Amino acid sequence: MRLADEADGMTQQEEKGVIGVIAGEGMLPVAVVRNLKAKGHRVVCAGLHGQSREDLLRPLCDNFSRVGLIRINQWIRVLRRHGATRAIMVGRVAKEKLYDPFHLLRYIPDWRFVRIYFGRLRHDKRSANLLRAVADELASGGVMLMDPREHIPELLADRGVMTRRKPTAEILADTEFAWPLLQRINELLIGQCVSSLNREIIAVEAVEGTDRMIERTQALCPRGGWILCKASNPNQDVRFDLPTVGPATIENLKRGGAAALILQAGKTIMLEKPALLKLADDLGIVVIGRQ
Repeated sequence: MRLADEADGMTQQEEKGVIGVIAGEGMLPVAVVRNLKAKGHRVVCAGLHGQSREDLLRPLCDNFSRVGLIRINQWIRVLRRHGATRAIMVGRVAKEKLYDPFHLLRYIPDWRFVRIYFGRLRHDKRSANLLRAVADELASGGVMLMDPREHIPELLADRGVMTRRKPTAEILADTEFAWPLLQRINELLIGQCVSSLNREIIAVEAVEGTDRMIERTQALCPRGGWILCKASNPNQDVRFDLPTVGPATIENLKRGGAAALILQAGKTIMLEKPALLKLADDLGIVVIGRQ
């Protein structure tokens, strides 16, 4: 049976109000599902195997299916089978696993992934390009990705100082120095974070993720007092890979000796936002939202 015929058959099962969630690592998919359910949506979840919190997502969702990390056609089939033609893709995907020398055997890609990874992306496999190609592939199978922000507006970073603790002159000076440089780094699609101290860049995030970058900054700057700036690139496709922090980020920053966390207002997701800000105050870390 051709995929188009299969998709036509699935269309008959589609229901208004059904939203799919393609879930990666962390608690963000859980937060999104909870909000969708609170608004009365049926939620169909395709949880990436070895990545998603199946223990938390399965009880929350109307349907939960475990899917392969690089089996895009399986994602489409699961979502369409249960009536979802709109989906939200949230949670970190451990791209570094694709650099495992045996990843093609370990994860067994399907024809859709092979087509984009070795075709469209053969000259540039940066995360933003990969995710955009995945979104286009999903659309070709009848699943349109949505901007997750409309479903979690209360979790977005606000503009200005969000903690009771106020920034020192040193924090403000490092912020004014590092923020424009982060924008330029983001334009190159390198990473979403930089750390800075005394108007010098200490570390730049790459494929390893924020938590491991914090560890690297701690090793490079053991006396502490540095700041972490986190933002998306100016041309960010807001359907996926929005900057995300949570209480665990604050704990890691404290362990690493950071003084402040600077976030892009309106585009950074703050998991458990009230708890995160209380923890930041308790641990003496300033949290600021910047445009």
